[in-house]
Amino acid sequence: QRQFVESGGGLVQPGGSLRLSCAASGFSLERFTIGWFRQVPEKANQAVACIGIKGDYIKYSDSVKGRFTISRDNAKNTVYLQMNSLLPEDTAVYYCAADCFRVGGSSDYRGEGTLVTVSS
Repeated sequence: QRQFVESGGGLVQPGGSLRLSCAASGFSLERFTIGWFRQVPEKANQAVACIGIKGDYIKYSDSVKGRFTISRDNAKNTVYLQMNSLLPEDTAVYYCAADCFRVGGSSDYRGEGTLVTVSS
């Protein structure tokens, strides 16, 4: 069974940091671009960061640029999202998906998400 599993979410104070992990199982993610996306109720999914197959292409949304860092370790079949200087508006369910150039990412290669709450 192929799947992505996200971890690392939680409650953090404004200005704090979290590191999200996206582990693939049942397939190799080295063939795919991978994106991190976030969902907020009653809002459209937002693409947060995208990384190319070999990590040589990276793109961030304007809202997280300079604060978030995406990386990948193909040997560990895992993609990461380091989130620093977190803001209350970063609160969302974060999920990873293959094909970051598709709106919302691939529907076939997508995790369930991990909740990030930024609050004092």
